[in-house]
Amino acid sequence: MPLLEWKDEFALGVPSVDHEHQELIELVNETYEHLSREGSEFTVVDFLGEIYAKISAHFALEERMMCEQSYDQYLDHKADHERLLDEIRDIMDYVEDESEFDEETFATKLGNWFSEHFKTKDARLHRSLR
Repeated sequence: MPLLEWKDEFALGVPSVDHEHQELIELVNETYEHLSREGSEFTVVDFLGEIYAKISAHFALEERMMCEQSYDQYLDHKADHERLLDEIRDIMDYVEDESEFDEETFATKLGNWFSEHFKTKDARLHRSLR
């Protein structure tokens, strides 16, 4: 069972962007699948680190695009990116300190963030840049 599922409400109507967002969700699910396999050497911290790195890379590209286009909501959009990265980092720290990982809470937080961010911040950004 996937950790996150793509929902039609995430779609922005920009095929390349929708595809990239679907790939991020697939990455989360693929990484989670590796983590879930019995005998996997892939630890929770590795899983979270991989997710953090890939999402950070996506955000860096999006932020560079916003800067190049002098996007008027750049700071607000970037702050929302930072909020998710901070949440992932906090979860990583908690797992390292407590040796616990609540995958349901993580999935809910990530799912809620993706849903809200795609529908608001990314939708506005991509309407503005068309």
